[in-house]
Amino acid sequence: MKKMFAIVLAALMVAAMFAGCGSSAATETTAAATAAAETAAPAETEAAAETEAAAAFTTIEAGKLIMSTNAAFPPYEMVADDGSFEGIDVEVAGAIAEKLGLELVVDDMDFDAALLAVQQRKSDIVMAGVTVTEDRKMVMNFSDTYAVGVQVVIVKEGSDVTLDNLADQMIGCQRGTTGYIYASGDYGEDHVTAYDNGASAVQALMNGQVDCVIIDSAPAEAFVAANAGLTILDTEYTSEDYAIGMNKDNTALLDAVNAALAELTADGTVQAIVDKYISAN
Repeated sequence: MKKMFAIVLAALMVAAMFAGCGSSAATETTAAATAAAETAAPAETEAAAETEAAAAFTTIEAGKLIMSTNAAFPPYEMVADDGSFEGIDVEVAGAIAEKLGLELVVDDMDFDAALLAVQQRKSDIVMAGVTVTEDRKMVMNFSDTYAVGVQVVIVKEGSDVTLDNLADQMIGCQRGTTGYIYASGDYGEDHVTAYDNGASAVQALMNGQVDCVIIDSAPAEAFVAANAGLTILDTEYTSEDYAIGMNKDNTALLDAVNAALAELTADGTVQAIVDKYISAN
């Protein structure tokens, strides 16, 4: 009897040992699975959040990115010989649209109208050599800077106009631009005449209707190259940052555009576009 009891007891102990081992293994497996899940969760959650954020932005027309501009501002935006649009802003916008899986649509209009278009939800973005100012930041959002603009003064060759005597001159500018805003603020509106575009201001200079034109350096160089008898003063008038304007309520689009712009800047695409139109010399 004692022998039988010992056998039974031994059997029970062995069973208990196996049961204990099984319980430990199950606990370790569950703990490992839980740890793996916890490790994977943040990455998966972050990826899902990024995907959701990328898909969150909306545009006025599904599948399209509508850009309002004033295509008379070479080399940033201009009309090609075949009637299409080209220039730094057009190509940068096209690259951003491609990153976002959208088709770029360029809508040409007066500069003032181009700025209003994004405010009134008639366009998704505005790119027209647009400078970031405090007043503009009150009515629209701006992307990160993608280019730096320099305001210069165009005069006739042999002119006695200098930066020191601009207050005594009649100045031509494109309506609504920072050149117009700065000149009006510095010298008074009586000394500034606004034109619908830079080309009209330059034509007025050639016709003797104004004494000089204040405009961004890149288009200034293009206008001077195309019109004999004009030159640019050596000293710049001011410098400023160019950015992409968007509706203040569409912050998701702002985030998406900034993300695309960052990638295009990092891989050299933006600089390559700028170099294509503006010589380093």
